[in-house]
Amino acid sequence: MIKSQEIKKGTCIRLDGKLYFCIDFLHVKPGKGNTIMRTTLKDVVSGHVLEKRFNIGEALEDVRVERRPFQYTYADGDDFHFMNQETFDDVMIEKELITGVEFMKEGDILDVVSDASTETILYAEMPVKTQLKIVYTEPGLKGDTATNATKPAKLETGVEVRVPLFINEGEVIEVDTRDGSYLNRVK
Repeated sequence: MIKSQEIKKGTCIRLDGKLYFCIDFLHVKPGKGNTIMRTTLKDVVSGHVLEKRFNIGEALEDVRVERRPFQYTYADGDDFHFMNQETFDDVMIEKELITGVEFMKEGDILDVVSDASTETILYAEMPVKTQLKIVYTEPGLKGDTATNATKPAKLETGVEVRVPLFINEGEVIEVDTRDGSYLNRVK
């Protein structure tokens, strides 16, 4: 158990049977009355964000979470198999628990966050940037670098992203896994 004033960014607490990460907090001392903690909490499973106020000194159930690197090995339907980089155990994670799953290819290393007390996997997330090869796009034309025009390109994982006109098939690009945006060409 922790006191409400000990909440910081990244603290994980159990509230109403659900796990939440603190993404923002603020000590508020009104003119009258007691000091309160105003927090912004993100549900670990659904990703919903809620604002919650706690009185100073209020006891909360904290959850110890662990981040470990896992390597993606293969997919089996909607379940994905990962290898723990420390113990080499094979672990299966459902598609819904993985952020950036459409940009994942064999051999990628993901951060897997789990509840330390129950060893339950809460979620897995791809690195913010990943490098992928373009398997199909319309040919680029010389001199197409002046405008911000884009075209669709299919990547090796099967996902389609928008790339500048000068990018050609067979090139490797860097992609932001949060929103699927093109970042730059890899030389």
